[in-house]
Order: sequence, then structure tokens, then C-alpha cells
Amino acid sequence: MAFKLAARNAYKDGMPQASPILLEPIGSLQVYIPDANMGDIIGDLNKRRGRVMGMNPADDGLQVAEAEVPMAEMSDYAIDLRSMTQGRGYFDLAFERYEDAPAPVQQKVIEETKYVAAEDDD
Repeated sequence: MAFKLAARNAYKDGMPQASPILLEPIGSLQVYIPDANMGDIIGDLNKRRGRVMGMNPADDGLQVAEAEVPMAEMSDYAIDLRSMTQGRGYFDLAFERYEDAPAPVQQKVIEETKYVAAEDDD
């Protein structure tokens, strides 16, 4: 039991000194939309912390907006896209890589983790 407590205390003391960085998954997104909805979609992607990489015409008369977005922001994107395009838009999302999470996102995750840890200690 003493070794468990020593390891736990060492981990708690050593982690802040190591300056850890949280990584978040980034996805490659292709959104197929009508021309009339391009502005709404680009604005929504920017709101979701996405980086628009370009826009190209698609084979079926739609436009393709290509972007890189944090996958955490995409959980309800299908519903929002259908709403913005009246059901005419669709998208493809694939994992691309990991990147450093922005400071506000890191702080939010840290606070949530401290809250859960405090509940576990009780």
C-alpha cells in the first residue's frame, strides 16, 4: 500500500512540473453543398474552430468546401448541415492527425478532470 501511495503522490507532484500538452484529433472534412449555402457553411466551420482549405466544384453540380476541423466539434454536424442546406448537403470526415489543443480547451478539460477526480476521492 505504501508503494501505491508513493507512486500516486509522485505522479501528482511530477505532472505539473513536466508541462504536459493536451492533443486533440483533427479531421479532414469535405462538405458537399449548393452554391447558395456556401457562406453559411463557411461561417459554421469557422465557428467550430475549422480551417477552410479551399472550395472546388463537384461533379454533381454542388460545391465542395474542404477544411480541417477538430473532431470534438463535429458530433452534431450532420444535423446542423441538413438544417442549413434543407437536406441537400452532405459531408465526409476522416481522421487526419493530432494537434495541440488551444489553451481554453485545455483549461476546460483540466477543470473537468479535477472535478471528476474530486468526486472519485470522496
